[in-house]
Amino acid sequence: MARVIVYTHRWLGILGGLLFIVWFGSGIVMMYARMPALDAHERLTRLPAIAPAALRVPPAASGGVSRLTISMLGERPVYRLLEGRRWRTVYADDGTDVGELSREAALRIAGAFAPDHHATLRYGEHLSDADQWTFGVRGLMPMHRIALGDDRGTNVYVSDQTVEVVQQTTSSGRRWGFFGAVLHWLYFTPFRRQTALWDQSIVWLSIAGTLMALGGLLWGLWRYSPSMAYRLRRQRSHTPYAGLMRWHHYAGIVFGVTTITWVFSGLLSMDPWDWHPGTAPTRAQREAVTGGPFTLDELSVTRLAAAIGGFGSPAPKEIEITRFRGSTYVRAEAGLVAVSAPERGAVPEVDHKAIEATARAAMPGIDVDELLWMDRYDAYYYDRDGQLSLPVLRVKYRDPQNTWLYLDPTRGAVVRKEERLSRVNRWLYHGLHSLDFPFLYYRRPLWDIVVIVFSVGGVVLSATTMVAAWRR
Repeated sequence: MARVIVYTHRWLGILGGLLFIVWFGSGIVMMYARMPALDAHERLTRLPAIAPAALRVPPAASGGVSRLTISMLGERPVYRLLEGRRWRTVYADDGTDVGELSREAALRIAGAFAPDHHATLRYGEHLSDADQWTFGVRGLMPMHRIALGDDRGTNVYVSDQTVEVVQQTTSSGRRWGFFGAVLHWLYFTPFRRQTALWDQSIVWLSIAGTLMALGGLLWGLWRYSPSMAYRLRRQRSHTPYAGLMRWHHYAGIVFGVTTITWVFSGLLSMDPWDWHPGTAPTRAQREAVTGGPFTLDELSVTRLAAAIGGFGSPAPKEIEITRFRGSTYVRAEAGLVAVSAPERGAVPEVDHKAIEATARAAMPGIDVDELLWMDRYDAYYYDRDGQLSLPVLRVKYRDPQNTWLYLDPTRGAVVRKEERLSRVNRWLYHGLHSLDFPFLYYRRPLWDIVVIVFSVGGVVLSATTMVAAWRR
């Protein structure tokens, strides 16, 4: 058994030591810089207000529709319909499909998004698959990459499906994104495009890393002598090792546990073998809240224009059609307007009593253990930046899976589902990987100090083996 532990740790360490250094170092970068992304508020700010009078035809679907938004494309209104997994964009004044964009049309959209740089726009490339910075919006391919020609080195991406800017990067964002997320997740473009290969590679690298770290911790504890039984150069020592391996031994004892938990929780980030349920509500739960599947039946031009007018002035820049308990609403930042009663104007949220009644219907025949209106985040519905809506209704059910549902009154929808195993995964993955325990997560810079100390310890633990690994 000793030989198995020693040789497994040694050779997996030789093969993966550099990868561990990269993982720990890039993890520090990711504390402060993630993959570049287009800020949702900035995107909305740059849109023109909807002109209700420009609507001429009602939305029509060529297949099943699960989402519908309305905004402007230049001076013309458009419907964006999610049909299956793809979006289709249709002009709302004549019902024609926008279709695939030409280079000139993509440049016009980028110019409307950033009018200050209209004269310096430069067309880059038409992408049929994701490049380094668009894997997060890969489902909106194909796209046009366009450089704004500004001092920040900004590139924007215009989707052929939604006919809008869906991603934005800068030189700084790309640089920090590479040293952070790209290195940490091995997000190298040719590799990441092979989704199945990349997924399985990360899973098995994480398994190997976990075994390597676990073997090292076991051997390190076995070889550590509290009584200083070893003699090195006529001096008593806790360890039989000298030089860098001495430091590796001590670093492994101090940082070995966090190294194991970080690599293991990184494995769980890949959701291997589908061992736990997802946190998205089921179709039955969604439809219990909406009152049935999504439908376009009530959406005549007159009703839509009246509902948009119900927001008053200024008109919203983008609206989404949503349903709650069989009624259709138009939702924007300003609130909700009922399509059947636009004269009532916008309300910030649906009635709390109606939400509570809907929560009971979402799990028919299942007793409710708790109904709690949360005005603060709990350990499962949370966001350090405060972007998630509050208050929300948390409902605990007495079913075999111990289901919890979170319902948002500003959307009239279930926004999160938790079951026993998904709550276990929350702690094993997010808790161990991000150290987002409530007692620590909101206490900065304490959280930063703890994570950086453990990360630097991991770098030292890995780097102290490089000379020995090279010699071996």
